[in-house]
Amino acid sequence: MTATSNTGNAGGTGETGKTVSSQIRLMTPEEIAVNAGARPAPLRLPEAGVFAERALRLRQLAQDHPMRDYLLFAAEVAQRQHEQLKQARPLTLPNESDLAEAMAAGQPPLDSRTFARQSAWRDELKNLLQALVTAAVPAPVQALAKDLMQWDEATLERQAHALLSGGGPGLDPAAAPLLAAALQLHWVRLVQQLQDRYQRAGKTEHLAPFGLIDDPTVCPCCGSRPVASITRIAAEMSGQRFLACSLCATQWHYVRIKCTHCQSTKGISFRQLVDDDGKLPNEAVQAECCETCGHYLKQVHMEKDLQVEPLADDLASLTLDLLVGDLGLVRHGFNPLLILGEPDAGDDRPPGDDTQAPGPAHSGAAPPDPGGH
Repeated sequence: MTATSNTGNAGGTGETGKTVSSQIRLMTPEEIAVNAGARPAPLRLPEAGVFAERALRLRQLAQDHPMRDYLLFAAEVAQRQHEQLKQARPLTLPNESDLAEAMAAGQPPLDSRTFARQSAWRDELKNLLQALVTAAVPAPVQALAKDLMQWDEATLERQAHALLSGGGPGLDPAAAPLLAAALQLHWVRLVQQLQDRYQRAGKTEHLAPFGLIDDPTVCPCCGSRPVASITRIAAEMSGQRFLACSLCATQWHYVRIKCTHCQSTKGISFRQLVDDDGKLPNEAVQAECCETCGHYLKQVHMEKDLQVEPLADDLASLTLDLLVGDLGLVRHGFNPLLILGEPDAGDDRPPGDDTQAPGPAHSGAAPPDPGGH
């Protein structure tokens, strides 16, 4: 399996000796003029079925996949997230003054690094772990769930801080997927409940809770990095690109052929997997690579596969990460369901603290191996 390269403008000569024509359709000047008045909504907030759709896609991708066991494990987690999201759990929301302050500063109102975490996220984790202990999942997953149920609040909060900081020293990669699942649930609820409050008020509140912020490369709701981007198809947004949040699942508009790390439009190329027969095993997934800063982010294309889901398809295309990484490119996207030493990860220890970061029983371990391999 190799990764072929093509430029953002047209199919170019691939560095691997193989070439494919560009898999991205660019609008002609005439189409741009015709659609000048049809601007996409800048944000797509998470809907009630966000986790159910993810679970379905993960099961589809697991068929005959080398990572079948792990994808099915992730699908089970997503299904449990869906079941819990259907249950009411009122949260404390930012007030009008908080929203005004965030808007004035050009910051997300639910910034995952500064917005005070509520204990409700640990309740989400507890319910998730209890469900997995009794679910029809492999023994290693049950054992991990039982182990995490014994962690104290301080350890859980330290691990959550490390995870929300993008990973780093002290983050337990084995526990990270389950911790992330609870935090995703918590932030999806925050986004949905804040928007619902605004809608119930008949939009009479002075400020809409969400809008574009100063930094277009992070989520305008929670400030997290994207897991991938998606090009959508719809009457008003055909071919438009959105970045997909790794935490709260919000999608926000971002122009195509533009680096999501340094925002450069120069030196952009696209890479995707090609098998030994020269065929594309999954033409719906590409890596957008930037020569300017040396980062990349995956794109998934609905025009190639209507069922694509950013987090699921990112998880199932780990081989593309490995091959692109071999070229010296750094991954900009963050997938909390598979922590493999993210190169841009932060350090959850305060400056000057040389003590060992939190080290639970699984510290330094690999992510959970549901198949027991």
